[in-house]
Amino acid sequence: MSQDDLTHTSEVPPSDNTSPENPSRRTLIKAAGAASGLALGSGAITGFPMVWSQNIKNVTLRQFGTGVSNINAIAEKAKEDLGINLQLTALDSDAVAQRAVTQPKSYDIADIEYWIGKKVFPAGVMQPLDISRLKNFDKISSLFVTGKLTEDSTIAQGTAPHTVGFVESKDSTKFATEPTNWMTLIPTIYNADTLGIRPDLIDRPIKNWKDIMDPAFKGKTSILNIPSIGIMDAAMICESMGEIQYADKGNMTREEIDKTIDILKEAKKSGQFRAFWKSFDESVNLMASGEVVIQSMWSPAVAAVRAKGIPCIYQPLEEGYRSWGGGIGLAKHLSGLELDAAYEYIDWYLSGWVGAYLMRQGYYSAAPSTSKAFMSENEWNFWMEGKPATADILSPEGKLMEKAGAVRDGGSYMERMGHVACWNSVMDENKYMIRKWNEFIAS
Repeated sequence: MSQDDLTHTSEVPPSDNTSPENPSRRTLIKAAGAASGLALGSGAITGFPMVWSQNIKNVTLRQFGTGVSNINAIAEKAKEDLGINLQLTALDSDAVAQRAVTQPKSYDIADIEYWIGKKVFPAGVMQPLDISRLKNFDKISSLFVTGKLTEDSTIAQGTAPHTVGFVESKDSTKFATEPTNWMTLIPTIYNADTLGIRPDLIDRPIKNWKDIMDPAFKGKTSILNIPSIGIMDAAMICESMGEIQYADKGNMTREEIDKTIDILKEAKKSGQFRAFWKSFDESVNLMASGEVVIQSMWSPAVAAVRAKGIPCIYQPLEEGYRSWGGGIGLAKHLSGLELDAAYEYIDWYLSGWVGAYLMRQGYYSAAPSTSKAFMSENEWNFWMEGKPATADILSPEGKLMEKAGAVRDGGSYMERMGHVACWNSVMDENKYMIRKWNEFIAS
């Protein structure tokens, strides 16, 4: 999915044999470090907050991004632990992409998704991140380094984070084809998205993406109106219907885009869609009111509907999930003490507290093993292992999310992230796709 105006949810790490710190991954990281004469994990590299704890107090950093992770509670905790001041600005995805490129002096930290990073980083407005400065780098999930959860995993279509996660050198804006010592974004958050449904208003099982096009639900369906994300949901739907077999859903040809949009236009003309939402709150209101019974949805939005006492399910589907991931990048102008503070903040972000906070909202931490220390066994088993809750599951604010005995929709981390069919994407024909998408919305 993507996230724009959210409240949040989270998850938990993989089992030992798929751990982000497996031997092949350690070898990979060592090789990246050796190539630059670095020794990750050596005594020369220390983490927060010892090195700069005194110097960075009261440094102010301006961070912007989507509402998913630009959360006041995180800024307050950063102030408490590090002494830094975070000024947060939350925008929708399209506005984030535009601001990142056109107003690079207006921010210090960009908290953005990887598909946005694919647009932004080549513009030269951000600086590559030196992984040798991060003691928690080796805790990052292998999904962001190799693109795989296990050595046997198939890399999903679309803009998989690892494909735009590294650049060739310190001064490069060219994405590297394998891990290097220089990252575009330090990953922080990700999830596997699917359709949300109202089981009390639907009288049959929902198993496929194509079910959103069932005439039985005419006038009671919705998809999200963020082109780079909505087009991926549309692709999952069209492929499920058997109408299109894409060579690569994440990089459609003009012919594939045209056919996809034509199918959407025809469905809209026949009255299949009730609305097209852009914000978290819109999706919650559509589902909670019963105006919509099946729609594109984000995990925290499903939780928000349930919090109102209304049945809502984040439905696993046979074709798999559409996934997204986000991370923190640094503006090119950042230097000196502010740059030091930004690195301390990023390492702190990966150290566990934030990951646990985000996981309690239904997301996954990019460094799951550090988050485990900040969660109860019950929380970890529910969010990460797919086990029944032994006690009530609460949100970061202490609100009831799931009652004891509940099992997470879609199951464990491996069941969910192991069945990702595509990632949010920026296509070669991105401008053409956006033009055609806007034609659909206006039709």
